[in-house]
Amino acid sequence: MNSTTTDVELIHADHTTAKRLGNWTTSGRFHVRARSASVLLDLRSEEIPADVEVRVDLDRGALKLLLPVDVSVDHCGLDWTGKGRIKDMEGAAGNAGRVVRIVGTAANSEIRINRGGVAQLFAMCTREGFAELRRAHKAGEQPTILS
Repeated sequence: MNSTTTDVELIHADHTTAKRLGNWTTSGRFHVRARSASVLLDLRSEEIPADVEVRVDLDRGALKLLLPVDVSVDHCGLDWTGKGRIKDMEGAAGNAGRVVRIVGTAANSEIRINRGGVAQLFAMCTREGFAELRRAHKAGEQPTILS
């Protein structure tokens, strides 16, 4: 499911869970719609451009972003309605010039950001992560979720 950097990846989840793990895209623009749902986006791939825009439309939803350690997050363009917050315990440890901009609206929703080793462990401990680890082990390859 690759795309060019000018394409917008649309992720829609309605009362369900949507996960995109590993090297699943080369796009730098994402549009996430979640209504009473959760979305997991793995943006750790080196094929993703330095500047990333994540446009959100969340209604009682949860968005989890898995990022490299040195990426900073700009959420000034995010409008909140009701309860909601961004949980980013680590912040960017350094600034290599990569920025993820989160824009759009979030109503009674939450955005969580995991970086580095925590993001890698989280990706590995999902059902899809275990399946990828098994597949790579059988094929003698490096798993894509470890990037």
